[in-house]
Amino acid sequence: MKTVTVRYFAMFREHAGVGEETLRLAAETARDVFEATRDRHGSTELNGHCKVAINDRMADWDSPVSDGDTVLLFPPVAGG
Repeated sequence: MKTVTVRYFAMFREHAGVGEETLRLAAETARDVFEATRDRHGSTELNGHCKVAINDRMADWDSPVSDGDTVLLFPPVAGG
């Protein structure tokens, strides 16, 4: 089990009802954190459409997560 801080942006914040929370998870990767929070907060967004950062650095979904890390979840961005 690891303790990670998760920061939510935009719709993820709306689903979670908070901007940030600290969770104790059996997570090995950023994908594991995303899936645990998605299930916890009822989001239906797929991780392939979203962006993730670990400790303020953009990461991919298979990046390892360590105890004490901060994982930032960003929803898909549309623009023109």
